[in-house]
Parts: sequence; structure tokens; C-alpha cells
Amino acid sequence: MNNKLIQSIVQAIRQIGRNKTMVFASLFSITAILLILGLFFILLVNVNNMSQGIKSTFDQVQVNLLDTTTRDEASELMQQFEAMDAIENVTYQARETALENWKVKWGDNADLLDRLTVNPLPNAIIVKLHNVEDAEDVVAVARAMKGVERVAYSQDTVDKLISVTNGIQVVALVLIAFLLVVSVIVVSNTIKLTVLAREREITIMKYIGATNWYIRGPFLMEGITLGLIAAAISGVIVSSLYHYVVQSFGLDFMMVLQMGFVRENFLITNLAIVFISLGISIGAVGSIISMRRFLDTK
Repeated sequence: MNNKLIQSIVQAIRQIGRNKTMVFASLFSITAILLILGLFFILLVNVNNMSQGIKSTFDQVQVNLLDTTTRDEASELMQQFEAMDAIENVTYQARETALENWKVKWGDNADLLDRLTVNPLPNAIIVKLHNVEDAEDVVAVARAMKGVERVAYSQDTVDKLISVTNGIQVVALVLIAFLLVVSVIVVSNTIKLTVLAREREITIMKYIGATNWYIRGPFLMEGITLGLIAAAISGVIVSSLYHYVVQSFGLDFMMVLQMGFVRENFLITNLAIVFISLGISIGAVGSIISMRRFLDTK
């Protein structure tokens, strides 16, 4: 490892040890901000997943059958659908198959479905359309059929849900950008106090010919270290919260919206990458900004 880098790391650790109060305050602030960022990240990913799930249902209508509807009666209904020009294909979905499909979708969280003592999903006919524009006509025909309990399709509801999810995504992105700016300011102000305390030492180092990066190195490493520690703490907390929410409310969420949360392993892995990247970036940018008034910018 480069000697200058080692010196910067050692000096950064010393600076952190000398300014425990300010470091703790900065660490607390960055961790709190990253926690909020993490929660918005989880919200954004799950809302996007919900939006994609809603869009994927545009071209099909699910016709839920009464428990008393036999397989032969279901076949007759399927033949009536197949005779319609608007229909691309028709398939029968037994309730057992529907439950297995949900387990596949849920992946690592499929064990939540094992808590069910009775399969609540109905037998259904899945009607795939040539064009979404024909959905309302097909729904009207399906609702008039004997043996049908409910037709799972509502264009108005789908449009409203997509509008809401798009709005949530925009708001979340704006808040994330705002929090990133705030976190950079917090780090830069904290390190600026350290710089002010060592202003005389920095001035002497400049007089004897020390380069800007030689002086900046320890402060840069200090900011990165604070960012990484905050990222680790907030990452563990957010991951634990997400695991708790999925385990506690995942089944209810699926029953209400007919879609599950984003897989824990996938989300937590990506969350760790995001937090590490943010921790390094926030710390580095905050350090560089705090040093601008003390060093030549050229």
C-alpha cells in the first residue's frame, strides 16, 4: 500500500480520536440521514415493483370462479371465451397452482405462505387479451356468466394506482436528492471544525511546501471513514427493519394487493452497495468542500 495513503489513514484515525464529541455528532447525523435514505430506497424499489406488477396485468383478465363451479363447467366457460375475437388465449388456473405461483414469486419469503391453514385463492380462468382496449367488453361478458364469483380487472383502478405509484416515485427521488445534499453539508461542517482547530498547523505545512493533496489526505480519509461507519450502522438497522416488516406483514400485503415485497436477499444486497457508495461519496465530497477555503483550488 502507498506510504502516503497509510499516513493519511493513520492521521485520520488520530483526528477522529481527538474530536470524539464532534465525530459522534457527525456520525449520528449521517446515520440518521442514511436511515431515512434507506427507507425511501426500500419504498422506491417496492413501489416500482408494484407498478411493474400492475402494468403486467393490463393484458389479462382473471375470472375467479365460485367454489361450486365444477371443472366441466369451467371448460364450458373457457370455450365461450375462446370464441371471442378479442381473446388471445385462455387457461385454467387451479387454486393449488395459483398458490404455487405465489411461492415462486415470493422466492426467499415463500415460507410466509406456509402459515396458511386453508388456501384462500380461488380456481380461476386467465383470459389473455389481444388488445387492452377490449378489456371492458370482455369483463362485461365475464361478469354475466354463470359460475363466476368475481372478475379481477378494473382499468380505472389500475390507472389510478399507476398514477399514485408514479407520484410516490417522484417524491421519493426528490427527497433522496435533498437528503444527499444535507448529508454532504453535515460532513463538510464537521470536518471544517477539525480544519479550523488545525488552521495554524495547515498554514505551517503550506509554508514548508506541502502539497494540497498531502494536507487534504487525512481529512478526506476521515470523511470517508465516518461515511463508511454510518453506512454500516444504518445498513444493519434498515435491513433488520425490512426483514421484520416482510415477516410480519408480507402475507397481509400479498392478500390485499396480490403481490409480494421485493425479495430480501436482492434488496439487502443492493442496499449494501448503495450505502457503501453513498458513505464513501458523502464523506469524500464533504471533506473536499470543507477544505476549499484553506487550500488553493488549482
